[in-house]
Amino acid sequence: MRSIVILISGRGSNMEAIVRAAQAEQWPAKIAAVISNRADASGLEFAAQRGIPTAVIPSRDYSTREQFDSALREKIDTFAPDLVVLAGFMRILTAPFVEHYQGRMLNIHPSLLPSFPGLATHRQALAAGVKLHGATVHFVTPDLDHGPIVAQAAVPVQEEDSEEALAERVLEQEHVIYPRAVRWFIDGRLRLDGHRVRLATAS
Repeated sequence: MRSIVILISGRGSNMEAIVRAAQAEQWPAKIAAVISNRADASGLEFAAQRGIPTAVIPSRDYSTREQFDSALREKIDTFAPDLVVLAGFMRILTAPFVEHYQGRMLNIHPSLLPSFPGLATHRQALAAGVKLHGATVHFVTPDLDHGPIVAQAAVPVQEEDSEEALAERVLEQEHVIYPRAVRWFIDGRLRLDGHRVRLATAS
């Protein structure tokens, strides 16, 4: 039985999708904890209602990123996770923190990386006039939004799209590919080969 810790900063809709998939598909894994850097993150209530332990490490209580990351790592490690999942966790993590979980921390980014890293991805996509946008699940590395890619989903950009409309369609696909990618990890199907991810066939 593998152990997963999920980090959120708000609603955590991707966390909800992962929790629902794990329960519906009876994964050989448990969601050991949902941790937030904000006490008002509504996703904490969702997790608690499902009997998942929750914790808050308020980022504003720490004067440096290093101090916050140290406290966060200490809390995460009490759950001995096999995998750490970033699900709308709105913090840039320090290199020592990322390296501590190297090869066992996933993130989802709302663009087809390597295009449009960082924030305001839907605005960037519309401004660039791309015809396809989407979402990417990747392993986390110290290089922001540039880790090895696990899965992607493409969404056509429509002429009349607003940022909000495009974001909504992308989010629908995030809820599909993120649980799938986490399940692949849990099943031992992901193998890092340099900067590429190899997916083993299901046994």
